[in-house]
This record gives sequence, C-alpha cells and structure tokens, in this order.
Amino acid sequence: MSPYVITILVSSLGLGTTLTFMSSHWLLAWMGLEINTLAILPLMAQHHHPRAVEATIKYFLAQAAAAATILFASTINAWTTGEWNIHCLMNPIAATLVTMALALKVGLAPVHFWMPPVMQGLDLPTGLIMATWQKLAPFALIIQMAPFTNSQLLIMLGTLSVFIGGWGGLNQTQLRKILAYSSIAHLGWMIVIVQFKPQLTILTLITYIIMTSATFLTFKLMHTTKINTLATSWSKTPTIMIIATLALLSLGGLPPLTGFMPKWLILQELTTQELPLIATIMALSALLSLYFYMRLCYSMALTISPNTNNSLTPWRLHNTQNMMPLTISMTATLLLLPLTPLAQALTN
Repeated sequence: MSPYVITILVSSLGLGTTLTFMSSHWLLAWMGLEINTLAILPLMAQHHHPRAVEATIKYFLAQAAAAATILFASTINAWTTGEWNIHCLMNPIAATLVTMALALKVGLAPVHFWMPPVMQGLDLPTGLIMATWQKLAPFALIIQMAPFTNSQLLIMLGTLSVFIGGWGGLNQTQLRKILAYSSIAHLGWMIVIVQFKPQLTILTLITYIIMTSATFLTFKLMHTTKINTLATSWSKTPTIMIIATLALLSLGGLPPLTGFMPKWLILQELTTQELPLIATIMALSALLSLYFYMRLCYSMALTISPNTNNSLTPWRLHNTQNMMPLTISMTATLLLLPLTPLAQALTN
C-alpha cells in the first residue's frame, strides 16, 4: 500500500478517535466512531487474502450494527428527553441499547462473537491496532455514560467477559485468537469497575495497551503466529523469549509484574463496594486466562523443538522493525508495579 494512503488512513483513525473524545453530542460521537471504522477497513484488507477480506467483512457488519443501534438509541433518548447531550442519557431503554452497542463495538461478552475470527484473519500490526487503538473511542463513551447505565448490566457484562475470555482461550493454538480472548477478559475487568471508579478503568486500559503492544511486537519480531513455532524460537533468540515469557505472565496478572497492579486495585475496590462475591468470581475466572498464558510460556521456555515440527520456521531473523516501541512497552510491562502507590493516589 502507498505510504500516502497509509498516512491518510492512520490520520483518519486519529481524527475519528479524537472527534469521539471531544464530543458531548451523540451525533458527533457517532460520526467519530464511523470515521474510525471506515479508516481501518482498508488496512485490514490490504493484503487481499481471502481470510483478511472475510475478517474485514465480519468486522464491518458487526460495527455497522453497533453504530446503527447507537444512532437509534440516541434518537429515542432525544425524542423522550429533548437532549442530544451524552450526559443526559435518562431513558433506560436508550441507555441499555447504547451499552450493548458499545459492548458489541469493543467485543465484550456475550456479543464477542466477531472478535476472535477477525483477529485471526489480520496480520500482527493490524491486529495490534484492533486490540488497542480501536478500544479507545468506545471506552470514552462508556466512561461518560456509566453513571446513567444499569449497574447490574455492567457487572454482568464484566463478569461474563472475564469468564468467557478465559474459557475461550484454553484450547486455542493460534496466537492471535489467544490474544483476542485475552482482550475480551481484560475488557471485562475494565467494564466491571467503570461505574465505581472510572479513573481505575483508564489506568487498566493504559496498562492493557502497554502489555498487549509488547506482546504483539514481540511476536512480530519472531514472525510467530502459532504455538508450535514458539518452541523453535528459544534457540534463535533466548533473551527475547525470556522477556516475552515475563510479558505473558504480566498479562496474566502475576506479581511482581505490572499486570498485577490493575487487577489488585480492581479487586480491592470491588471489596470496598461490598461486592466480595463478584470479586471472588473474577479472581477465579482470571485463573483460566492464567492457564493459557502459562501454556504459552511452557511452549517458549520449557520445551525443546521436536524433529517432527511441520511448520515452516524462519531460522534467520531479518529484523527490519524499529526496536524502540518494543523496548519502551516491554520495560513498562515488566517494571511499573512499584508505581502502584502513585497510581492509587491518582485514582482516588
């Protein structure tokens, strides 16, 4: 694809997200979401592979349905209240419809059906955009309208997402599908706390973006998309594999790594809000996600590649990517846990 076209598409992505961030009017917010969706579609289909085109069509249909629902719900709210302001979402039916539409946009369970196959059809750089940047604009709207949304609905979406995100990734062999279910599980942690402490949701989203970026960039560096090729990566770059193992454990939320910080603070806040049962269910569901992270770590660090490996593996890496983003994101993924008191002070 031409560099000029890529520049225009990436600029449109930034424009759509910024427009949604700055909007207090439902029509402008909807317009920003649409610009965001239309800008990423050519990036998804740029390789003209049948699987990439199929993923693009699935993504377009899901996002179009969500955008139409948002427009319909905001129209209902304007009809009954006379207000298009995002902070005036007083109609309960409109609030429920908008919440479910935004859940469909980001891929929360039970409307997560499009996320794993779409991620599987994309290359790693576009998958990174899908898993990180495309979550920003919908989450900005979720945070703004959380005070007007049914709290039981948000708790149900969050708990179900954590459980399904962990359960769905157990039997996967494709790394992109595993990262898709990881995204669903992390989004569940964010959505369950958004009504009580939105600052903690923002902190969890930032931490998730950093950890996921480090993981995607590592897999891109290793040209790895399947579990069975991870076992051959140790002999090529053992140092990067050690760091990648720690990054996966950070995604799983193990101390003393950065990923432990948001889960710890969220469980603490749920207990403070007198929801110990929800906190227990989410903590136990997180063990499911930890299992498939440990499975990846076992494949990378604790196995020797068998001679019967049928996958084609590049034994000599031709590194052409800029290492600075990987270095920054990996350092933050591993070493930010000591800043937990500062993060806790900022979220109070």
